[in-house]
Amino acid sequence: MLAPLAACATPAVAPDPLAGLVAGEPANCISLNRNTSPEVVDERTILYRETARRVWRTGPVGNCPGLRPITTLIVRVQGAQLCRDDPFQVVAPQQIIASGICRFDRFTPYERPRR
Repeated sequence: MLAPLAACATPAVAPDPLAGLVAGEPANCISLNRNTSPEVVDERTILYRETARRVWRTGPVGNCPGLRPITTLIVRVQGAQLCRDDPFQVVAPQQIIASGICRFDRFTPYERPRR
């Protein structure tokens, strides 16, 4: 007698948001006038979308406790640019207290290649 095989659910793997894009030279600052709000991908990756062709990738300098895709960033901006070492904090869902101060690393542009 053959036993039926149980179907195993494999966890869905999120698509790489930088797939198909080419990295450029890192910059210390980006303009906030052309960028969207931050998108936390994982504990080391934060994206700012400038256009359909360009995405800026950054992350925290060192460890930033609580940085996860479902968190909210509180960014302290002084002017029209966001720069390396600018401070930010993380707020987890259903929490009212933000994390300690984290700092942005350099910003690397990723662009869709021209055809």
